[in-house]
Amino acid sequence: MVKLAIHGGEPVRRSPFPTVSDKSGRNIGREELELLKRVVESGALFRYSGTMVSSFEREFAGFLGVKHAVASTSGTAALHIATGAAGIGPGMEVITSPLTDIGTIIAILGQNAIPVFADIDPDTYNLDPEDVRNKVTDKTRAVIAVHIFGLPADMDPLVELAEEKDLVLIEDCAQAYLAEYKGRLVGTIGDIGCFSLQQSKHMFTGDGGITVTDDDELARKARLFMDKGWDRSLGLPRAYVMLGFNYRMTELQGAVARAQLKKVRWVVERRRRVAESLTKKISGIDGLIPPKVPKGCKHSYWLYPLKIELSMFDATLDDIVKALQAEGIPAGAGYIGKPIYMAPLFTEKRGYGGTKCPWICPLYGREIDYYEGLCPQAEKTIRQLITLPCNEYFTEEDVEDIAEALEKVLYYYRRR
Repeated sequence: MVKLAIHGGEPVRRSPFPTVSDKSGRNIGREELELLKRVVESGALFRYSGTMVSSFEREFAGFLGVKHAVASTSGTAALHIATGAAGIGPGMEVITSPLTDIGTIIAILGQNAIPVFADIDPDTYNLDPEDVRNKVTDKTRAVIAVHIFGLPADMDPLVELAEEKDLVLIEDCAQAYLAEYKGRLVGTIGDIGCFSLQQSKHMFTGDGGITVTDDDELARKARLFMDKGWDRSLGLPRAYVMLGFNYRMTELQGAVARAQLKKVRWVVERRRRVAESLTKKISGIDGLIPPKVPKGCKHSYWLYPLKIELSMFDATLDDIVKALQAEGIPAGAGYIGKPIYMAPLFTEKRGYGGTKCPWICPLYGREIDYYEGLCPQAEKTIRQLITLPCNEYFTEEDVEDIAEALEKVLYYYRRR
């Protein structure tokens, strides 16, 4: 038996993989510099003094085939703009996934609303529409569907539920540029779609976000919410017509975003080819479950998730991941470690100013608790989940090294 690198053996890989953290795994360069030069030479770095951000908004809306796009400072801001535009507020519940970044939840808590977590489908890692239905109450006002890792959530039943219960359906597309659900791009299916431009995303400006919708009134409120609630069309005195925040994207971000928009289709197509190749190479490894892409969907592979049937191995998930890392493979265990509702913020209700607000808000008037066992499928799945990078600059050799390391490590730990 070949000795694992973690036990002193020769690692499969010694050189680093291309990474989204730097130029080795990012398509950025001349095009961005040209547009940045124009902004710097103009001296107009503020979005309402220049044209880059407004141009990016028009171009992104056209790219997705929607009427409106509102650029902002981050993916979190894009989601907060969505809940703000939708009128989410104190005493209202918003149902979302327990397998997500805190940015999704900030958009709820930032409106003094109550996050409610529905369980996931263990095959797709996305919201289970049936459990979403089970979690709806008379306080529910919205659902945020997270297209995790780049795979679309099951949107048809969520759309049906939203229409039936008069809920706002928000799509968190931070990880899912150009992912498709039954011929439709994510972000264009619900009432509002939200995208991130953070460093690790398919297209990036370091940080940044953009919110899209076909609804004229939601778009109007989104623009106001992004810009301090200020209706600039009314002149002086300044008309602050609603509560809003300063989520304005700068012209520098807008310049990079415009250049990146021209590259994102190539990025997604490359990642799909990389993922397809890796799936083929590891399909024969018992106990290893590659991503399952439902019929009619297209994955965009922000990450490449794998599920391990741990009952087949004499090792924990952490053991396997550490062994893969020793082989030179940048694997991660459990994505966020635990379902997000198990973080102290929720279990101890660490709200505003130590008051446990918004959970004790009299407009809510109910008890809600977050605890182990709340979403059993999410808790089970996260203990089996390994994430691997899926980068547009991976070569066939890179893919072969990942496959070889997986086979080597899992063969060693296989229960005999």
